[in-house]
Amino acid sequence: MTQEEKIKYWIELSDYDLETAVAMLKTKRYLYVAFMCHQVIEKIFKACFSKLKTATPPYTHKLIYLARSGDF
Repeated sequence: MTQEEKIKYWIELSDYDLETAVAMLKTKRYLYVAFMCHQVIEKIFKACFSKLKTATPPYTHKLIYLARSGDF
């Protein structure tokens, strides 16, 4: 998989998760909205990390760690 394909992969997953968050919002499942929004941010950070570092992003769900490790 090329670097551009990896970036596209993270963005597509993020878009899917955002659609899920919107669906959960419509059904007033707010806990899941928050969870899915966290997933969206995480995957966008990983896409940015892949773009800026040309490396595989770290395996973590910690947003602060991802933001700091990517030098955003």
